[in-house]
This record gives sequence, structure tokens and C-alpha cells, in this order.
Amino acid sequence: MSSNRDRLPRALAYVAGALLVLSSAAHSFLGWAAMRPKMTAGNVPADLIDGIGMGWHFAGLAMLVLGLLVFWLLAVSRRGATNVRVPLLLIGCAYLLYATGCAVVVGWDPFLMTFFLPGILLSIAGALMPAQVASATE
Repeated sequence: MSSNRDRLPRALAYVAGALLVLSSAAHSFLGWAAMRPKMTAGNVPADLIDGIGMGWHFAGLAMLVLGLLVFWLLAVSRRGATNVRVPLLLIGCAYLLYATGCAVVVGWDPFLMTFFLPGILLSIAGALMPAQVASATE
């Protein structure tokens, strides 16, 4: 059962999970639809476009899986003694590290908020989540 103490981190994690799921669809469908014609117009070889497309769509799938894992972890932690701090922190820190690396290497782009926002929310949620979740039998 959820306590008052973990309502805020859970809410942050749910919002971040929804952002991950929604951004995965936007990334794979809308993002690729915008990128492919630009590469074609730039005379990028078709096999290179296909290779980039494979990685692009794998990233979208990974974003979806991470978002679904956030929802699953939160559901499982409500039923038992599962501690979700570490997985939430890992996902959040990975998103923050990626966004920071892109900002440093490529320069700031508002699109990076797609990674910063879920990363920040999950990192805060993981940090605030109680260290031990009470078991269902307690």
C-alpha cells in the first residue's frame, strides 16, 4: 500500500513513464517521417539511410520498453516488497546523461527536453522513493 511519503515520487514516475511512452511513438513515427526525406534530399546512400533507420526505430522501441517498465515497476512495488529506486534512478540517469552529452557535443536544442524532462522526473522520483517498500504481509 502506498503511503503519503511516496505519493510525490510515484506521481513523478507516472508522469515520466507517460512521457517515455508518448515520446517513443513521436520519435519513431513523426521523427523518422521528418528525417528520412531530408537524408534522401541530401543524397545520403539508401543503405546508410536504412541502417540509420534501424537504429532510429530501435531507439523508439527502447523508449517504449523503458516507459512500460516504469509502469510495471510501480505496479509491482504496490503489491509487495519490491524496491524500485535503483531501476528508476538508472533509467532517469541514462536519460540525463544522454541529453547532457548531446548538449555538450552538438549544442543546446529545445528537443533535448524530450530527454531531460523524463530523466529529471525519474531521478527525483527514484531519489525520493522510500528505501524499503513495506511487504504486503506487514
